Amino acid sequence: MSETTIDDVFEFIEENDVKFIRLAFCDLFGDQKNVSVMPDEFKKAAERGEHFDSFRIAGFDDPVYQDLFLRPDLDTMRILPWRPQEGRVLRFYCDVITLDGEPYYLDPRKLLSDTVCECKKKGFKPRIGLNSEFYLFRTDDDDNPTDIPWDNGSCYDIAPLDRSENIRREICLTMEEMGISPEKSYHENGPGQNEIDFEEDSALRTADNFITYKNVVGAISARNGIFASFAPKPLPNESGNGLHLKVSLFKNGINLWKADPDMAESFMAGVLNRMRDITVFLNTKTQSYERFGQGEAPKYITWSMQNRSRLLRIPVINGEKTGFILRSPDSGINPYMAFNVILRAGLAGIDNNEKLPEPVDKSSRHLTESEKELYKKLPLSLEEAVDCAKKSSFLNEDPVLKDITERFLSVIQ
Repeated sequence: MSETTIDDVFEFIEENDVKFIRLAFCDLFGDQKNVSVMPDEFKKAAERGEHFDSFRIAGFDDPVYQDLFLRPDLDTMRILPWRPQEGRVLRFYCDVITLDGEPYYLDPRKLLSDTVCECKKKGFKPRIGLNSEFYLFRTDDDDNPTDIPWDNGSCYDIAPLDRSENIRREICLTMEEMGISPEKSYHENGPGQNEIDFEEDSALRTADNFITYKNVVGAISARNGIFASFAPKPLPNESGNGLHLKVSLFKNGINLWKADPDMAESFMAGVLNRMRDITVFLNTKTQSYERFGQGEAPKYITWSMQNRSRLLRIPVINGEKTGFILRSPDSGINPYMAFNVILRAGLAGIDNNEKLPEPVDKSSRHLTESEKELYKKLPLSLEEAVDCAKKSSFLNEDPVLKDITERFLSVIQ
């Protein structure tokens, strides 16, 4: 239930000189879209939804539900700080509904919300945090992006080798203005490569925040005459851009690894055991698969407490486990889809009381060929990932994932 009311919104609009309201959503691949309405039209949009040409949007071109509408989630109200301060722009994220006002059955945001409710019924709440990498590239005289990195710095460099520190600072301050809490930022390993990490939040809020974050990075970079790329492998011989997901589970406010370690282990085992099934949702581009096995990017479906080359890692902080980090995804995800399949894989692990295999603490580059043969690999191409999803009994039998998987696979090919 929304805590923000229509009256709250109109009071905010009047006090902040809002002239345009952006109704935002994303297509099946996570690319943000929006329809802008004037303040006088907003009440109608909030009550009945705002019509959009769904047949033009990947994943929403439904032969049955040809009339789809955007209904704003009032709790996602945020000013866009980089837009003009007079005649300001207000943004809401939206759920997709049908003509009769019912949720559209393939809206990824609504499906994620439903899965979070199912987690609560099982007795725990999931929270997700993000570590996100991106490159900054120079632009030409016509503002088109080039493949020339903004600087030649490397990991943790400072100015003058790191020319990006002021850009990251501006991005982080803008994120804070929009209600997102960055934890840290720094220059990453590749030339012009950066990383920003932000705090964990509820799964739905973090998915919204990730869409906002990419918007902020792109807008602030463009304002400074630079192009930001989240592409998985923008430079063939340099580090790829990963998106590490930090997944924590809580029961009555206590971390599940402490409150119910068996349930926490089964959840993590469920994710590990279904990685080949769900990778297509976490790595959606042909280029995504060029990362796997390169540098510290994972290739084998294994886990460890501390080894950073493993697919899943459980950091131990002050002697306690707090969650796990999934290291294979990249920023080409639709976060609502990606978080949904991860949570549902974990729920399946709980339902089946699954157990983790033995950890693999040795670095991948130190594994012998015979040792490597012991471990399953992630799909190593988009075609293989699609094939794994098509053949997955998990995806094809899960009542929440079945239909949207079919739609997603029909669009991605």
